[in-house]
Amino acid sequence: MGKRIRVQRRGRGSPTFQASTHKRVAPAHYPDLPKEAKEGMIRGQVMWLLHDPGRGSPLALTELENGETYYSVAPEGVHEGQVIELGGRALADVGNVLPMGKIPEGTIVCDIELSPGDGGRLARSSGAYATVISHTPSGTMIKLPSGKTRYVNDMCLATVGIVAASGRVDKPLLKAGAKFHWMRSKGHKYPRTRGIAMVAAVHPYGSSKRGARARIKPVSRNAPPGKKVGHIAARRAGKKKRK
Repeated sequence: MGKRIRVQRRGRGSPTFQASTHKRVAPAHYPDLPKEAKEGMIRGQVMWLLHDPGRGSPLALTELENGETYYSVAPEGVHEGQVIELGGRALADVGNVLPMGKIPEGTIVCDIELSPGDGGRLARSSGAYATVISHTPSGTMIKLPSGKTRYVNDMCLATVGIVAASGRVDKPLLKAGAKFHWMRSKGHKYPRTRGIAMVAAVHPYGSSKRGARARIKPVSRNAPPGKKVGHIAARRAGKKKRK
């Protein structure tokens, strides 16, 4: 009898596959601004810029005029002590938070809400940004980091600028230990052994010879954990070329 493969062990929810979330600072989301604040303006000050384990971009702790504090994804160029503006009458400067309907066309934004009040969902990873294309009766059209375009509600909040730490992927990890702790903070198993390097008893792809038998890469989404390896519910074969 073979041993349980990785996807089977992960499903049991043991500490090996759990992220160490107790070290994380706080969730990053916009404050719940009232309607008059979104139409007007409220100022705040960036108190701290700090690292959040498991997150590629730094966090900014901002204190508003009314005493409320919140954590958000820090855009590039923001510094501690900087005064930022939130609301429809705020200037479209780096670090300010505006509703999408008030942001000029061609502006680069990040940390965009999908629906008003959800706190921010799009373009939040390090170096990510979206571009405001046009304002229409259906909403504001933006170009996402993937190159796709979509409409968002004019009342959705967004931060002007690019998410900080854009050069994070350019720096090598240098040591396997650094890669281990980075993967550990995200709850990923490391090192990751290839299925083809295993014996046939412990993995569907395992064998002593490379290419000895045909290996079916796409599998059904409803496949059992012991067989659910490779491309899960793939819609097509091969890699799609970007236009």
